[in-house]
Amino acid sequence: MSASGFLTGSLFKIGDTPVTILGLLRVVLIVTIALFFSSLLRRMLAKIAERNEDESSALYTIGRLGHYVILLVGMMIALSSIGLDFSNLALVAGALSVGIGFGLQSIVNNFVSGLILLFERSLKVGDFVELDSGVLGIVMEINVRSTLINTNDNVDIIVPNSELVGAKVTNWTLRDATRRMRIPFGVAYGSDKNQVKKAVLEAADRVPETLRRSKKHEPQVWLVGFGDSSLDFELVVWVSQAAVKRPAGVTAAYMWEIETSLQQYGIEIPFPQRDLHVRSLFEKKGAEAEAILRGKL
Repeated sequence: MSASGFLTGSLFKIGDTPVTILGLLRVVLIVTIALFFSSLLRRMLAKIAERNEDESSALYTIGRLGHYVILLVGMMIALSSIGLDFSNLALVAGALSVGIGFGLQSIVNNFVSGLILLFERSLKVGDFVELDSGVLGIVMEINVRSTLINTNDNVDIIVPNSELVGAKVTNWTLRDATRRMRIPFGVAYGSDKNQVKKAVLEAADRVPETLRRSKKHEPQVWLVGFGDSSLDFELVVWVSQAAVKRPAGVTAAYMWEIETSLQQYGIEIPFPQRDLHVRSLFEKKGAEAEAILRGKL
């Protein structure tokens, strides 16, 4: 068999259309070209996003959708090049239904969920989110099947897109990147409340993440409860965009400064304690029982 005959010889048929080695090579070439143009588009958008950080999430969405469109068009052109007729939609629909029926439900579900995320923009690259499982992190990528979330401990977590659409997700930076935090602390009974307030507000001023845009964002100190061993307060403070994405570290910074301020003002930080009243011990009562307890008898 000649080389030309080998390349043009029919390997199998799709319907009435023969598929040859030359045809398969043509499909591979066209798909490769489509991938090249898709990669070029995404690199170009990434460079624009570096210069315009406010538009980075929108540009990522455009790049991802453009990637899907270019691949879809490339596949259609590639398959048309070997003679497949896409006017027969029944054939395409039948192939898809068979594929979905044989175990592609989860893949299709995650792909559609990914498109919903991209179009609704309820979840964007760069958002700081909290999942139902308690995981907190930054959305790094929204892919065909899953979304990549990076935690503050630099752990990458891959979450199926369908879970992000179907379950509860807290987006801390959806509309406003600022956030109010509440830092609990306690002081001993008998402490001067105004002195406590002054000391803690000074502590808040020393933390760089404290936000002061307007009177609404001024730090406040609230007395929130009467504990077993302490007066329970909260420092209520608005923090900057960068601080929203690392709540544990920022909370630790406020705790550190609060403890420093309370020590400077001589305000006692209590520890749990109990008073024990002995009514009887070894059939002894009152002072005799107390003396036994103290080891004096």
